[in-house]
Amino acid sequence: MNHDQIYFLITCIAMVLFMTPGLAFFYGGLVRASSVISMMMMSFGALALISLLWIAFGYAMAFSGSGAGNYIGIDGVLGINLSNLFLDSLLDERMSFDLVFAAFQGTFAAITVALISGAIADRARFGSWMIFAALWGSVVYFPVAGWVFNFTLDDQGKVIDGGWLVKDIGLLDFAGGTVVEVGSGAAALAVALVLGRRFGFRKGMYAPHNVPLTLIGAAILWFGWFAFNAGSELAADGIASLAFLNTLIAPAASMLSWAAFERITAGKPTAVGIASGAIAGAVAITPACAFLDPIWAIVLGLVVGVVCAWAIELKFALGFDDSLDVVGIHLVGGIVGTLFIGVFGRGVGLAFGHGFDQLFAQLIGVLAVGLYSFAAAWIIAYVLEKTIGFRVQSTDEMAGIDPILHGQLGYHDKDPRWKGALD
Repeated sequence: MNHDQIYFLITCIAMVLFMTPGLAFFYGGLVRASSVISMMMMSFGALALISLLWIAFGYAMAFSGSGAGNYIGIDGVLGINLSNLFLDSLLDERMSFDLVFAAFQGTFAAITVALISGAIADRARFGSWMIFAALWGSVVYFPVAGWVFNFTLDDQGKVIDGGWLVKDIGLLDFAGGTVVEVGSGAAALAVALVLGRRFGFRKGMYAPHNVPLTLIGAAILWFGWFAFNAGSELAADGIASLAFLNTLIAPAASMLSWAAFERITAGKPTAVGIASGAIAGAVAITPACAFLDPIWAIVLGLVVGVVCAWAIELKFALGFDDSLDVVGIHLVGGIVGTLFIGVFGRGVGLAFGHGFDQLFAQLIGVLAVGLYSFAAAWIIAYVLEKTIGFRVQSTDEMAGIDPILHGQLGYHDKDPRWKGALD
């Protein structure tokens, strides 16, 4: 470890942390004006709650036994020694790296949970969402992160192995295509099914209330994604440079293919489609950014833009209300990006004569994470709905949930308390 490596990670932490507020903007612009506060609150609430839970015990669960996770948590429960929190330990060079590494991984945990909220826009209780976030994070994300990311670092800070999906199965997932994207997308499908469709659900029923806000959110997300992917190398080296470049070109290609898909199928490209295309490309390149030559990153972007745009149309045919297309973008995009490694990955891809072994390993990773996340999320959401209630009352949903849940509206000209001041 060295100070340059720590500084690199500190910079990446700030950028990835910024992604969750960016997600709040992205989601907030897509919903009705009367539920924008509720939508954004779910992202900010997840950021606060999961960050604390991650440091309390999540990091220890994900990285137990690796030598990196044994510095903080519940003493005597997970084999964690709280004595390492004393100042003399913090001054140790390795401990300094562990602290920033824990923070870096914590930003991943926060945005993964926040992503799920897009599937239940306009109809979820905030308190129930926070309970769901705590339970899903603890039961799914924290251990599943260990399935992939529970690696050991050598004295130079290089990764030398990984969790059981990496060591035993051979999964390649550089920055979280399974843990983050497939995990959140599968959970989003589960909670959308449990809470059911919004009233009047049909294509074109719910137009975004603020497209510029969504574009701002997409820009922030893309900005943070450079640190999300390149930062996963834990050092500013050639692999990080490749991941950085691929994180530029795959979303760019996906934006164009999504726009072309809309032009062909609907007659005109849309701003929301361009923004969604950028996110779809970023999602798909997340697991593959260090394993693809740039030309194949472009191909991946072109493919995933069309596939995700088409997948979003399926929710209307299948009848489930994934409000903000978490399933169509994150689950589908994560699957495409993860499997793409098995076909076009450098030195392992089927297209280059390396057989089906890597593709099979990628498929096992997708199924293991996706099925576990879906099952756990469905159980948690179902129990919450049947006990304290997860979905708001129908009258509140139709009227707009912001004043009911949070006592505020996003825009003062729509708040009756401002009428006298505006007249």
